[in-house]
Amino acid sequence: MTDRLHDALGRANRIVALILGVALLLTVAFILTDVILRKFSLGSLGGSDEVSGYVMAAVASWGLACALVERAHVRIDVLRQRLAPPAQAAMDLFAMIVTNGVVLLIAWHCWPVLQKTLERGSRANTPLETPLWIPQGIWFSGWLWFALTATALSLIGVFHLAARRRQEFDAAIGMGSELDE
Repeated sequence: MTDRLHDALGRANRIVALILGVALLLTVAFILTDVILRKFSLGSLGGSDEVSGYVMAAVASWGLACALVERAHVRIDVLRQRLAPPAQAAMDLFAMIVTNGVVLLIAWHCWPVLQKTLERGSRANTPLETPLWIPQGIWFSGWLWFALTATALSLIGVFHLAARRRQEFDAAIGMGSELDE
């Protein structure tokens, strides 16, 4: 069951990463078009700076979960390399649980931002007058997805460690060495 959950998380996050990549490419095309139009005094599409900020916030919040599943977050392993495998596993699990706790805390504190926006019907103070619940909703949902992913990976790690499935544990939340890469 945990292997299927881990595989499903991986597939879902690969789809998210693909969507984020397309969003970034579309944003780059939008900005380039705006810059070229300005360069040749053909006007401006307007709002490229605002839209790019929204896209970057969305990419950051959603992309963190993708990086977590792919084990692409930076870890400093100077001490870990010198430990025995059981201690390495304990450090990996500790790192995942701490990450999970931090992400849950961030997601918890993101909600009031969106809630106030919804209550006030806030709009951007820009020519686009974007209803702020849209970019903030996407941003908040990215943090929720990151929290869900981190929680699932923490539980998968605990299960694999308790079942003494070290290879599966390392594949899910372990830290590969430079030799593996």
